[in-house]
Amino acid sequence: MNMDILKDLEFRGLLHQITDREGLDKKLNEERVVLYCGFDPTADSLHIGSLLPILTLRRFQLAGHIPLALVGGGTGLIGDPSGKANERTLNGPEVVEAWSQSIKNQLSRFLDFSTEIENGAELVNNYDWLGSLNVIEFLRDVGKNFTVNYMLAKDSVDSRITKGISFTEFSYMILQSYDFLKLNEMKYCSVQIGGSDQWGNITAGLELIGKSTDRRAFGVTLPLVTKSDGQKFGKTEGGAIWLDANKTSPYQFYQFWLGTADNDVIRFLKYFTFESQEEIERLEAEVQNEPGKREAQKVLAREVTKLVHGGEALESALNITAALFSGDIQSLSRAEIEEAFKDVPSTTLAEDDVALIDLLISVGAAPSKRQARQDIESGAVTVNGVKVTDLEATTNQLGRLGDSYLIIRRGKKNYFLVQFA
Repeated sequence: MNMDILKDLEFRGLLHQITDREGLDKKLNEERVVLYCGFDPTADSLHIGSLLPILTLRRFQLAGHIPLALVGGGTGLIGDPSGKANERTLNGPEVVEAWSQSIKNQLSRFLDFSTEIENGAELVNNYDWLGSLNVIEFLRDVGKNFTVNYMLAKDSVDSRITKGISFTEFSYMILQSYDFLKLNEMKYCSVQIGGSDQWGNITAGLELIGKSTDRRAFGVTLPLVTKSDGQKFGKTEGGAIWLDANKTSPYQFYQFWLGTADNDVIRFLKYFTFESQEEIERLEAEVQNEPGKREAQKVLAREVTKLVHGGEALESALNITAALFSGDIQSLSRAEIEEAFKDVPSTTLAEDDVALIDLLISVGAAPSKRQARQDIESGAVTVNGVKVTDLEATTNQLGRLGDSYLIIRRGKKNYFLVQFA
């Protein structure tokens, strides 16, 4: 194989649990291994909590192995209790099918599914085998391999006993175990990876393979991603950070990573980028010696945004960032204006010509005409990147960006967007 994948994962802090390190190391160095990770369609997009296993599949593929990305079209109809305090809301087949297709499209950005290479990735959907199961045969042939005592001892189930867990979610472990067995039979898949909350489900799958076949299989879990300040990773005041550009814009995505704390940035560079050990160690020294430059954060934001959204979206995010930092917002395109200011207070004007003083009040930039006058006279107001001190200024005199917009800034950070109808 092309590289020592376990050694690389270890350097990056990505090996949380592993069932047989020595055995897996030997297998990975002797043959091309098929591995899989599952992604249940619980929304119409994956969020950055899924990036770690996705990029780990990519690392295995770059090392010469064959990744299977499993979309849980079947298990998504059931609901995984792992890491959840309460029962999930069940979604209908049409919803799960639509979400499954969206997730398939997203996974295609990260893995090479070409049939022209020896280790091309493959997308599989567990509804293909779970959807046609006969309940009597399933209980006899698969369910008999699991004792209730064994299942109750797993963390994903034990943590829910006090509040209660339905038989539906209780059965999830058996279905995921069956996935591993089917992929082992159909695709010669011998490794399952997942988050640390999947350890119980993964080891249950290994038990089923051991009882049903004479083949060896392995399980690997990745660490739970946490922030050093105790806040939940991947969440902002606006909600989750999604991989879908329509739900989290590339600019917002870039800014999320750019805001990474010094205490987290090197760990996240190891987790989420493909930078070399030498480059990461260099950036670690930069964090220690010149933290104000925030070079490590810039590399992190650039590399992850490019991975998820592509080079063109990254360039747009960089352009917006530079324009807002310098105040030269006139260089922004119409699309970039809409992306950069989608979350700022905005208003739509039906009138062509409005006095700036009145406009400041209507958009919420000033509470009164008196305050609006003071802000204009003191130079605290810029429109379209230009400071305005004329108390008689009107929107017709100020011009428009992209033929439709005025961007007002009061102070250093308070932006307001005006769109003409």
